[in-house]
Amino acid sequence: MPVTSAGLLVYRREPAGPEVLLAHPGGPWWRGRDAAAWSVPKGLPEVGETLEAAARREFREETGLEPPRPRIALRPVRTGSGKVIHCWLGEADLDLGTFRSAPFELEWPPRSGRRILTPEIDALGYFGEAEAWKRIHVGQRPILREAFDLLST
Repeated sequence: MPVTSAGLLVYRREPAGPEVLLAHPGGPWWRGRDAAAWSVPKGLPEVGETLEAAARREFREETGLEPPRPRIALRPVRTGSGKVIHCWLGEADLDLGTFRSAPFELEWPPRSGRRILTPEIDALGYFGEAEAWKRIHVGQRPILREAFDLLST
């Protein structure tokens, strides 16, 4: 059975066009990587939790910000690794100055036995379509395409 993830893609309307909120993953593996490294804030649902509720909880945990109400359910996307991402669009112009991410423990370097604590996300940013397209993880591009198609109508 594939791993299922739930996420919330927040957007805001700007004079130049809509912008989406993307998250840069924390930890040493992602440090210094920008192109195709950013993601929709998302995570795994807990037992008995709806996917929409999981998307809102994960957004809150990963950003420290109050998520907007999801407005539109996007089509599920299967990534190259086989993970299925369920994503919703929600509109909000959030104050990113109050961003804080929950930490997680990681073995680093791999197989070293050494554990470090690192934030799940180390940066958040709103991006217009062209910039978001460069930054989003390749497996999540269908989410971005559908979102900008819907937001441009």
